[in-house]
Amino acid sequence: MNLHLFDDVPDGLTLRARSFVRAHGVKADVRPVKEHRQWWLERGVPAAVIDRMVAYQERWGGLVLPPAPRYDGGPKYFDPDSPESDSAGSWFEAGPQRASVPYSFMIGPRGEFGIHGDGWVPLHATVEGWVESLALAYHASMWAKQVTKLVGDDVDGVALDGYEPVRETTGLADTWWRGPDSLVAFYNGEAESLGFPRGRVALVYSGLDEWGLRGGVEAGGE
Repeated sequence: MNLHLFDDVPDGLTLRARSFVRAHGVKADVRPVKEHRQWWLERGVPAAVIDRMVAYQERWGGLVLPPAPRYDGGPKYFDPDSPESDSAGSWFEAGPQRASVPYSFMIGPRGEFGIHGDGWVPLHATVEGWVESLALAYHASMWAKQVTKLVGDDVDGVALDGYEPVRETTGLADTWWRGPDSLVAFYNGEAESLGFPRGRVALVYSGLDEWGLRGGVEAGGE
């Protein structure tokens, strides 16, 4: 696989996420989706689904980011494939797995980023939300004095009084919360998709100063 600098960082990201992509992202060569258009049309894939895949690839195609804290690192890189549709809408693969996991990373009918195992679970309302979550995880782990991992029923013990949602991550099954001196990330996707309650995980990044809590989010970015 040939890798290059990822110079064209998509808009719509916070300063923190843009800096993260510039510093840590590289681009892999991927074959243009539009070359497969006729093949997919002949197999009943709606043109609108193919158009969504082309737009996704033009914006994110080939982007390789460092591994995520959960989901065994997330996609190896962004590249659409395997379109499918049913009465509820259409999905396509967001990119190949980085490691062996019992689900695929998918883009949902409304552009959600999620996983599909025993069932479809959107993790974030947008691809940008997944990238923001990854950038925030790296930021928080760098500045936190302590990181605590809670699993299964222990996650219920996390008190969020005085916390606010971190809106740029557009969380659905997975959410981030900001408190007076800590950030909390909840990862519920595996538990929901695989029917595995012990798959719930919370990571608490504590001992953060103002930069650790909010650094890299420009005014109006939340």
